[in-house]
This record gives sequence, structure tokens and C-alpha cells, in this order.
Amino acid sequence: MIRSVANTEPRETTGREPKPIYRLTHNGKNITARFQGRLMSLTLTDNRGFEADQLDIELDDHDGMLDLPEKGTRLSLALGWADTGVVDKGTYKVDEIEHSGPPDQLTIRARSADLGSDLTTRKERSFRDRTVGAVVRAIASKNELAAVIAQQLADLVIDHLDQTGESDANLLTRLAKDYDAVATVKQGKLLFIKAGEALCASGIPLPVVTITRASGDKHTFNIADRENYNGVKASYQDTRSAKKGEVVIDASNAVAVREKAGSGKGKKKKETVTSYPNPDNVKVLRHTYASRANAERAARAEWQRIQRGVATFSITLARGRPELFPELPAVVRGWKPQIDSTGWIVTKVTHNLTGNGYTTALELEIRPADLDNEERLDRRSVSP
Repeated sequence: MIRSVANTEPRETTGREPKPIYRLTHNGKNITARFQGRLMSLTLTDNRGFEADQLDIELDDHDGMLDLPEKGTRLSLALGWADTGVVDKGTYKVDEIEHSGPPDQLTIRARSADLGSDLTTRKERSFRDRTVGAVVRAIASKNELAAVIAQQLADLVIDHLDQTGESDANLLTRLAKDYDAVATVKQGKLLFIKAGEALCASGIPLPVVTITRASGDKHTFNIADRENYNGVKASYQDTRSAKKGEVVIDASNAVAVREKAGSGKGKKKKETVTSYPNPDNVKVLRHTYASRANAERAARAEWQRIQRGVATFSITLARGRPELFPELPAVVRGWKPQIDSTGWIVTKVTHNLTGNGYTTALELEIRPADLDNEERLDRRSVSP
């Protein structure tokens, strides 16, 4: 969920640890007491973008006294600790129920209620010469959502954008990918923000959160080959200027252009070619863009995503932190210098509450503003 977060670390372990707590409400009524003594596990997976957040609740039904909830029931969840209170984690709509045994148990699966049905309904329409802000606001208004748009994206002009048998969620995801952005719905707001630039629901930047090794249970740091790509190629067909061509963004951030002009009789075709990366290692975007500028923008955004994926970091926090969520910028301390010196962005958060306690698992990738660090990671040794 997109909300404010305090830049604080959990308290050090003492002989007497505080108790993890949760609160479930239905139609404004606290129903937590119904689950006392029956809760086997509660898992909340908080994803980025339009991948629905998921709540899984496993309950002990050894005596057969549990009623099966109706599909479509809305449950609101809050998580936290007895000494610090709970944090609102949003509302979820029950869409799957499973009863198994023996021993009998009931599993309730619910997904984020913010993703209304109209967002996932296929539509047919086109946008021409509209800004990113205008398109996002139009979709937000249609779905009765408030729009929060990054300032550096709002005024960018889209030459042509077709929505053919495609849902609003898919269209926004595709548009976000072209601009290396993230589109998501949180707390009744449609957010369209640059990847790695965390905003709260009001559009205010969030502080960087600090994670220390002392708060972790286990971790994995990985440096991977950049999908073996040394460039990204995008094609365009500009009908107004009768030009078609290709744009390639490579490791040096240079642009290679192959363009052909003229289509009628007597018009001489002109082709300009600059050096390409090895074509066997270039990632080709399947979409054909309406202009060279749009193609270049999409190729550059995809190249930045590939670079961010060069290093990943995951950690399970021994004491769960309910205030953490995707797109939150983070710094880590207590690991190797290469890890600690890199700026990270949280991409996935999994909260897990069981009889053994409450933990939070985090997945992180390199922040866009810190992409230069990846070259440093490549050059330095990471051996123990």
C-alpha cells in the first residue's frame, strides 16, 4: 500500500518480545475475535503495479464450526505489534475458498479490492496527441479514481495510443513500461509514477527506509548477467512524415538509427545507419511506435529496466515491519560494501503471521537513480 512510513528500525531483541497482532474487519465491524485460537497462518503479498495484492488466511476447522464466507466478501486488514499498534494494510475481496482435511482447515484467499471490474474490462478506443497526464486522468475519472501523476511524466506528449480489445489496467501497464514508470491503484488513487520514485497517496515523496543486518533473519544477494542483452531495439512507423525506422539504445547510451524516407513514385529512399551492437544480443520490442521519439523513449526505458535487474537483494526480517511496501526506496547496512553502497528499491513485500511469529520478506532491485552503481558492482570482486 502507498502510505507514509517512519524511518525507524525495530527495537533490539530482549528477553521478552512483544506480541504480533492483527485486526480483520468486515463492513466496519471488527471480526478478529472469530479467528482467535483458529488462525494457522496469515500471509499478505504486496506487489507492485497492477499485479493484485493477495491475502491468504488459513484457519483450523477441526470441530467443523467455521462458516464458509461468501465470495465477494470484503475484508480489511491491519497488521502490527502490541507495543507499537497496527498499520492499515488495505481492503481485500474474497474470491477463492478452499476447505481441506483431515485435519480440517479453511483457506480464504482475497485480492486487493482497489482493482475494480471496469479496470479489467476490455475496451476499444484511441488517444491522439494527448499528454500522459491527460490519458491517465481520463482513465482515472472513468474508474472513479483520483489520479496522482509524476510531474516529469504528466506533460509528455503521446502521438498515438490505441486500446484495442485491451483493459485499462493492461493499457496503463503498457504505457508505464514505455516510460519506465509504475502504474498502480492504491487507496482509491491511480498512481502513475517513475519507477523507484516512491510517493504516498497524496503525491508527496516518501523518506528512504533503512534496513540493517541485525534486523534480518536470512538474505540473498545476486548479480546476474543482464539477460545477455547489450542493447534494445524499437521500430516505428511515422505515417505523417512517411518514415519508418529503428532505434537502438546500447550500453554506452548511444542511439543507433536506421531510417527510410519516401514512399511515392520518384521519391528516393534515404537510409542512415550508425553502428549497432551485436544484433544477436539486442532485445527487440514487438510493438511498432508512431514516431521515432516514442520508439526511442520505449527502448531507453526497457534498457534501464535491464540494467536495474543486474543485481537483486532479498531479505527476511525476523521482526515483521507492517509499514513497508513496494516502491519504497531503501538503504541497507551491515553487508558487504558493494551491497551497502547501492541504492535499492523495494519491489515486493510478503508479510507472514503464524504461531511462530510475524516476519516480513522483502525483494529489492537497484534504484533508477543509482544505476551507475551497477558498473561499480561489475568491476568489484564480490567474493567473501
